[in-house]
Amino acid sequence: MRTHSAPLSFVVIGGGPAGNQAATCAARLGARVTLIERDIMGGAAHLLDCIPSKAMIASGAAVAYTRHIGEMGVTAVQSEMDLSSMRDRVEAIRFRMEESLCGLLRSQGARLIRGTARLDGAHRVLVESEGRQEAIDADAILISTGSRPRIPDFCVPDGKRVLTTRDCYPPPELPEHVIVVGSGVTGVEFVHMFSSLGSAVTLIVSRQQVLPNRDPEVAAVLEQEFLDRGVNLLKGARASAVEATVDSVSVACDDGRRVNGSHVVLTIGSIPNTEDLGLETAGVSVDRNGYIPITPQCQTNVPHIYAAGDVSGKLPLSSVATMQGRRVANHVMGANLLDQRRIDYDKAASAIFTDPEIADVGLAEADAFAGGRKIRVTKVPFSTTAKALIDNEARGFVKIISDPATGVVLGGSIVGKHAAELISVIALAVTANLRVSDIADSLFVHPALSEALAEAAD
Repeated sequence: MRTHSAPLSFVVIGGGPAGNQAATCAARLGARVTLIERDIMGGAAHLLDCIPSKAMIASGAAVAYTRHIGEMGVTAVQSEMDLSSMRDRVEAIRFRMEESLCGLLRSQGARLIRGTARLDGAHRVLVESEGRQEAIDADAILISTGSRPRIPDFCVPDGKRVLTTRDCYPPPELPEHVIVVGSGVTGVEFVHMFSSLGSAVTLIVSRQQVLPNRDPEVAAVLEQEFLDRGVNLLKGARASAVEATVDSVSVACDDGRRVNGSHVVLTIGSIPNTEDLGLETAGVSVDRNGYIPITPQCQTNVPHIYAAGDVSGKLPLSSVATMQGRRVANHVMGANLLDQRRIDYDKAASAIFTDPEIADVGLAEADAFAGGRKIRVTKVPFSTTAKALIDNEARGFVKIISDPATGVVLGGSIVGKHAAELISVIALAVTANLRVSDIADSLFVHPALSEALAEAAD
């Protein structure tokens, strides 16, 4: 580890998963850490987007479950959504997570500042907090300022009828008919959430399938579920204009089609928060889209200035940001450098919290075929698994992709109940270069959904 007559000064700008992980690890290793966050400790994208959306999805799932409880031999019940109670629940979860994080950081000796920061040269950070300015000298700096929802040119959100994702936790009122623009991960989660809560939903799909970058077989299962719920899928259409009145919205598409509803939600990606940080003053490069290019150790072109999380242009996942933050702390402090492997972003597991859930990791079947790579694909439906039938959740499947010559697991997809949890088995196999036989020879619990993994690996 690096030694100093005085503790190394490490300044972290942005308190999301990357920033707070780097701050915690570096403080534990002996750095003098200052963490600056302008919005919410824990990160706006994490605690104002990710966690509230999953909390609302869970509430929607509870409502949806009661609608089908009669299929389990239980007298059906009628449940109604209490928007005020759900708002309180979301706020309580967010507050508890922020308080827990702040307590952990302070216990490690990190200094927390609520304010805005900008670089004043390569080794100094200027902080504006509560009307006062402070200059902090730093031996190392991490930029982890996250991202924000992308706003299209054709409309201006008003927080009432035209909503960004951050206006929806929960929305000002439960929409009668919500139009979701964007059919990627965020878009389909909103379709699931609002349809579960009882809203009519139209999804504008710019291509010919939802989740255009995912396995078509996976997307087909989700599309059928949406259709069964009565969701209107407007395929091959791109939104080009939004008109809002006091009590309605109208979305025009570039092919002449138009859809009317009570609200519209924009889910068309995000942009990095890299403006007004003084990056040019410190000599830090950004690419044409505003992202900060990084090395495998998350260094920018200025070696003692790092970037992690959404601003790095890598996978916008909290798990990736957390790992990057840990990598930055170790590199700054000179710890475990010989033991560190490169972060293989192609092996990151991800999940979509729809119903059914979708999760995948590693090599995708379509990508393998497109590249001419020989693979072995095995697939087992959950309908053959006892636990799925017991839980009345037989939708979906487990798919494992492996090398036909060596049996090494290259990737996989899961569609079904608890897919986000089950994918961890395949993710571990992909990361550790395990073979399908290693999964097949494992003794899983019976009855359990995980048995489908062993069957798919056999």
